Amino acid sequence: MTRQIPEASVARLPVYLRALLDLAERGIHMVASEALADAAGVNSAKIRKDLSYLGSYGTRGVGYDVEYLIHQISRELGLTQDWAVCIVGIGSLGQALAKYGGFADRGFRIAALFDADQRVVGQRIGDIEVSDFDDIERIVKEEEISIGILAVPGAAAQEVADRLVTAGISSILNFAPRVLQVPEHVSLRKVDLSIELQILSFYEQRKFAEESVRRGTARRRLDESDLGR
Repeated sequence: MTRQIPEASVARLPVYLRALLDLAERGIHMVASEALADAAGVNSAKIRKDLSYLGSYGTRGVGYDVEYLIHQISRELGLTQDWAVCIVGIGSLGQALAKYGGFADRGFRIAALFDADQRVVGQRIGDIEVSDFDDIERIVKEEEISIGILAVPGAAAQEVADRLVTAGISSILNFAPRVLQVPEHVSLRKVDLSIELQILSFYEQRKFAEESVRRGTARRRLDESDLGR
């Protein structure tokens, strides 16, 4: 029976993996949960709980074996396989994603690029030629592509997603500014850069307000000091 891992824990596994890979690059072979927590930006109790779902409990007084934990998390995330990925929409964002070399290092092979603009179709990005979106069903089947990345305008996103599902894509990463509806058997993740920037704006505004309060308090203290002379 497959053990159930909470979605929140699954979402944190890539963060742990990134921290562990950084530790491995620095020649660190064992890591305590507290040190891993600092590197990942979470508390140590949460890390211990998350890793327990993988059957990894570490060794008291020693910690976790970095290389073994990398293997465990990579296996759990399916990164030990070769996942064929396609990108739909070869504008500025799509081109940047297509040129990003980090996908291959994590087990994701860009197998096809698609666009509906005939001025873009036929161009090469790296070793891959941009294909006509009308050929998506055939190419997805031939390349055994299971993951699709959407980098299209919001107005076209739902129609494109529907075509991807029809073509046999079972997981979609959506960069388009649009909430998509997909069947239950299709996994959907959204990356909305504007929302992330708005969240950062919130924190910047809060820091500015707190700094203004501190400066105002300091000014009042100076004024009171002057009055006391």
